[in-house]
Order: sequence, then structure tokens, then C-alpha cells
Amino acid sequence: MAKNSYLGELIAEFLGTMILILFGVGVVAQVVTNADGGMGDHDSIAWAWGIGVTMGVYVAARLSGAHINPAVTVALAAFKGFPWRKVLPYSLAQTAGAFVAAAIVRVVYADLIFKVDPDHTIKTQGIFSTLPGNGLDGVSIPTAFFDQIVGTAILVFVVFALVTATNNPPLSNMAPLIIGLLVVGIGMAWGANAGYAINPARDFGPRLLTLITGYETALYDQNGALYFWLPIVAPIIGGLVGGALWKFAVEGFLPAEGELIAPEAGKTASSETSPNA
Repeated sequence: MAKNSYLGELIAEFLGTMILILFGVGVVAQVVTNADGGMGDHDSIAWAWGIGVTMGVYVAARLSGAHINPAVTVALAAFKGFPWRKVLPYSLAQTAGAFVAAAIVRVVYADLIFKVDPDHTIKTQGIFSTLPGNGLDGVSIPTAFFDQIVGTAILVFVVFALVTATNNPPLSNMAPLIIGLLVVGIGMAWGANAGYAINPARDFGPRLLTLITGYETALYDQNGALYFWLPIVAPIIGGLVGGALWKFAVEGFLPAEGELIAPEAGKTASSETSPNA
């Protein structure tokens, strides 16, 4: 009996994103609800998100390529030949995985969330979705928007570098670990302005979950501005920027697969040994 490989791809994207969010939203829930208990800080959040990405990629890579991020899926379609017809189904599977993971965190942490924020306000909304300035005033919407473009561009640019066969990518199935470290680095360097969503599914799935479980401000920021759209639109733009930068500034100059670059001359090894070179 033939297996439905396309269904398997969608399930892989669902489960990979779910694992990512279980680690990521879970660690934020732990830190926020135990602010006085020494149960973590920004560094632990950055590391757990990175670990979540690594584990999510390992879960999904074999079946679907482990996009686990609509911004990555769109960039792959634009610059790496991924079928456009699969972009929406992949994105929906990723968002559904994020939604289910957020629901699990919401249930498991329900008592602690109620203890620190019985009215379910902005104070704990940030467990599930991002806010400008991580909920503190001082960061404008344009700044948060540009921040998400930059962070996602870095993500996609480096991911493309890590998965392009002609660019000496990590071997021995190490790419997921390196991608996880990349997310740790982005979190530590680009986390202040907008919480480094860099992933529309990561933000919208949990945000939708909070909207239907008591958070009346789920679609807004701490100042009452409609905000849910920003971590969707800006990462997609950023992914396209990062993908374009890789495609036109680096990939076009790489040697063909099987050729080697001679560093001292900047020529391919094949051209140096050719009798007509």
C-alpha cells in the first residue's frame, strides 16, 4: 500500500512546529510565572527556543525538510524551487502545530498563570505571543516592524547558507543543531524590540489560542494598537529579503556541485587542471 507522502509532510510540519512551541512558549511560561522564584531569565528563554528549533527540525526534516516557519516556506518557494501550491498547506500545518502546543502550555501552566495574572492581561499575554518592547513602552510599531524584517532576514540568509550543498554545509546531520544555535544567537542579539517572533506561525497560533481562552487583548499591543499582523507580515518580508540576499549575493558565485575552489587563486580546481585553462 503506497504511503501518502504529502500527508506525511504536513504532519511533519505540524509536529515539528508543535515541538518548537512546546519548548519556546513553555520556557517563557516558566520564567514569567516564576519571576521571583529564580526559574530562568532571558538567556534561558533564548536557549530553550534554540533547543526547540533543533528538536523540531530533527522531528520533521526527513519528511518535509522541516521548514516549521511560514517565512522560511515562502522564501524557499521564492528562491529554492519549493512548490508554491504547498506554501499555504504547509503554513496552515505549522500554525496548527503552534496552536496545539500553546493549548498544552495553557493547560499545564493554567494554575500558575492564574496566580500571577487572574484577569489574563498583557502581563502574561507575552507568554504566548510577542509585543513591542516585550510589553514595555518605548518601542514604536515601525521599529518593531523593521526589527522583525532584520531578524528574519538573518535567519533565512544563514539557513540557506547551512542547507546549500555547494556551500560546504554542516555534515553528519549537524545542520539542525547549528540552526538551533542560530536562533539562540538571534534571541540574544535581537530580542529587545519585538521578542524575535521571526515566524508567523510561532506568533499567530499561540495568539489565536489566547484569544479564545480569556485574553481580550490578544490581538493588540500594550497600548491598544492592533498588532497581530506585524509578526506575520514583517517576518515574511524579512524572509524574502534574506533569501534574495543569499540568492544574488552568494549563491550565484558558488562553484557547481563537485567543483572545488582553489583559495589562493580564486579558481575552481577543475579549471586549474584542465589542459585548456
